[in-house]
This record gives sequence, structure tokens and C-alpha cells, in this order.
Amino acid sequence: MTASTQKSTKVECGNCGAKNRVPAVAEGAPRCGRCSTPLRWVVDANDLEFQAVADESSLPVLVDVWAPWCGPCRMVSPALERLAGDLAGHLKLVKVNADENPAVSRRFEVQSIPTLVLLERGKVVDRQVGALPEQHLRSWLEAKLPTGAR
Repeated sequence: MTASTQKSTKVECGNCGAKNRVPAVAEGAPRCGRCSTPLRWVVDANDLEFQAVADESSLPVLVDVWAPWCGPCRMVSPALERLAGDLAGHLKLVKVNADENPAVSRRFEVQSIPTLVLLERGKVVDRQVGALPEQHLRSWLEAKLPTGAR
């Protein structure tokens, strides 16, 4: 694990309100240190960290390839973060800025943003291009995730 993949974010538990540090890379799914509830796992990754953060994840990964100037990207981002919370323990959301990380964009042949790519152990399960309403994103994800995640 490199220094960059040792970064962590603070996440508040939706169940008990405890503040938890969630690492960018870990085995399994993050859980609250106080009540053991699964925590929302959202990570910003760059080209150098992508393999460790996304490809090596034991959870399915939803990759959000976006850019800060993209209006549809900014519209879909809150919905993706809510879905990551609703599917805590079953999904990891990895956000990649297309402007700063061309290798990830090339790998997934991104021609339009937002592009969402669902990965299972580094293999593409499905992809979605463009901003969709939250209920459509939820249906798409639930149809593609393993049965236990729904």
C-alpha cells in the first residue's frame, strides 16, 4: 500500500452518529467502531491509486468518471453518494476526475461524462453514460449487484 492509498475520510455513522475514519483501501467493508453498522464508502482516486482503491476491492465498485465543470456530473453526484450510503457494506463508490486522470478515462474508453462503470474484482460488469434520475440509478445498480446487496 502506498502513502497515497493510506488516506482516509471521516464518515458519520447513520445509525449512532459516531465519527469514523474510513480508509481508501481496506479488506471487506468499513463498519462503525461503536455499533458495527456498515458505513458509506466514497473514495476519490487518481490514476496511480486506482488499482489499489478500485481493482483490488473485495466489494463491487461503482466508478464515477466526472469533471468539476460538468453540470450533469454535479447533478448526479449527490444521488450516487446517497446510493453509496443506502448500499453501505455492499458497494464502494470511487470518484475519478477525468481531467486529472487520463489513464482511467482511457481504460474505460470514456467519451462522455458522467460515465459510471460497475466493477467486480476489477472486471467491468456494466456501464452507464450520462446522468440519470436517482431511481433509475438505483434500479440499474440493484439489478447488477450480487443478490445479497439488494
